[in-house]
Amino acid sequence: MPLTQYRGGMHSTELEIRTGGSAVVTDLTREAGRFLAGTPGGAEDGLLHVWVPHATSGLAILETGAGSDDDLLAALDDLLPRDDRWRHRHGSHGHGRDHVLPAFLPPYATVPVFGGALALGTWQSICLVDTNVDNPVRRVRFSFLAG
Repeated sequence: MPLTQYRGGMHSTELEIRTGGSAVVTDLTREAGRFLAGTPGGAEDGLLHVWVPHATSGLAILETGAGSDDDLLAALDDLLPRDDRWRHRHGSHGHGRDHVLPAFLPPYATVPVFGGALALGTWQSICLVDTNVDNPVRRVRFSFLAG
């Protein structure tokens, strides 16, 4: 885990996530928990904000491992086909759809933290959704604001 920064009551760190050359849903929940555990005051109540500083990826809170992640990618393919309809045409075939993705899956998520633990439901995970096959590396920023 990179060095955590502290500014004005907020702790923040940025991770590099390798997503490869195909559309993926990457579970970030374990990394988020490790970040909180290593944050001064991480055993407190507060908010974890997750931010992806990219124009072609987003975040989702969903169940993983039971097919929902694959279902999400299939639904995105149906909703945003990788074809020639897009005006944004640089990159690989149909790449314009990747630039529309953040309008449906925003590049941010905020999760309550109670006693240092993420207040997620039983089957919920914090997930990076990356359909951009042209960029195999993503950055994700975790920021914790104590309550």
